[in-house]
Amino acid sequence: MPFFFQKSISLETTRIYNGKTMPKLVLPARAVHVINKSIHLFHHRGFHTVGVDRIVKECQIPKATFYNYFHSKERFIEICLIVQKERLKEKVVSIAEYDQSTSARDKLKVIYLLHTDLEGVYYLLFKAIFEIKLTYSKAYQVAIKYRTWLINEIYSQLIKLKTDATFQDAKLFLYMIEGAIIQLLSSDGADDRESHWNMISNIFL
Repeated sequence: MPFFFQKSISLETTRIYNGKTMPKLVLPARAVHVINKSIHLFHHRGFHTVGVDRIVKECQIPKATFYNYFHSKERFIEICLIVQKERLKEKVVSIAEYDQSTSARDKLKVIYLLHTDLEGVYYLLFKAIFEIKLTYSKAYQVAIKYRTWLINEIYSQLIKLKTDATFQDAKLFLYMIEGAIIQLLSSDGADDRESHWNMISNIFL
């Protein structure tokens, strides 16, 4: 489904939803504002503490308009996660494929730093894995599918450094990234990502 936010962007999300094939949608700039504002709210407040009433109040839109655009809170969260997923994929692809002058080791470091930034794009998907599995299962799958995609991208860089690298190595690399996030969340704001990266690189590279 294409959505417009900032500049127009196409998101491949057409699928069966509630037994029906969802048509491609174009959301107006007002809806995009709601998405971006709500991404910020979910990022900092969590998926369950931010309800539709809070969203429409913060975004200054009628509740009926919200449901006209998004139909349900679950569908809305799914759209927010899709937007973040596409933004992340664009960043990772630009790191992995377009910068030919950077080594695979350095690309992996940039991917690591991108995903361990607590104010960055990945954090919302990371939160979704822990917060919405049981309550918003369709939205949860967006985060899981991104992780699967990312493992493949990590593997494509690891194999350039070690010919015997496996997908299990790529999974472990992602687990280390997410372990770094958890460590950052419990470290009272101290950013020790560089030292954590040095530990990862010693293990994998």
